[in-house]
Amino acid sequence: MRPRVSVQDSDLRNGNFSLRIDPVRSEDAGLYEARVAYNREIKSCQVELGVITVTLSPPSPVVEHEPLLLSCNSSHRATLVETRWFHNGHLVPTSGTFCSLHGTLSIRRPAMSDAGSWRCQLRYSNDEIISATYNLQILGFDGPANPVVYAAAGSAAD
Repeated sequence: MRPRVSVQDSDLRNGNFSLRIDPVRSEDAGLYEARVAYNREIKSCQVELGVITVTLSPPSPVVEHEPLLLSCNSSHRATLVETRWFHNGHLVPTSGTFCSLHGTLSIRRPAMSDAGSWRCQLRYSNDEIISATYNLQILGFDGPANPVVYAAAGSAAD
C-alpha cells in the first residue's frame, strides 16, 4: 500500500499508533490489526475499515442533457434496506427526472442546475447509516434564457 500509508512516528511516544491511508481505495476495505511490543507487554487492537464509493457513468465530463448514472456502493456486509439521495443538502424525490434503484440514481436529462454536491445515504438492515458525497460537474450552456444580449456601442459584451 506504499506510498499511500503512513504512521506518524512523532506520535508513537505518546501512545498513538494510528495508521493513515490516503487516498483510500475500495480494495482497502477489511480488518486491520496493530500490535505493539513494549518491554514485555504486547498490546493489540483491531479496526475494520469500511469503504463507500460514489461513481459516475459515463465518467466525467458530463454533458448537459446526456443521461447519467450515479452509483453508490459500500463494503458493508448487512443487507441494504434503503438508498436516499441529496442534492446540495436537499432530499431528492425519485420520480420523473430522477430514478433511484438499488444504490443507483439515474438522471435522464441532466441540466446545469443538477451540478453540485450529491450525497448518497445507505441504510442497512442493522440500522447503520453511511453516506458519501460526489461533486458533479456538468458541461453546458449556463446563460440567459433569451439568447439575445444587448450591449452599448463601444462597450464590452460577454
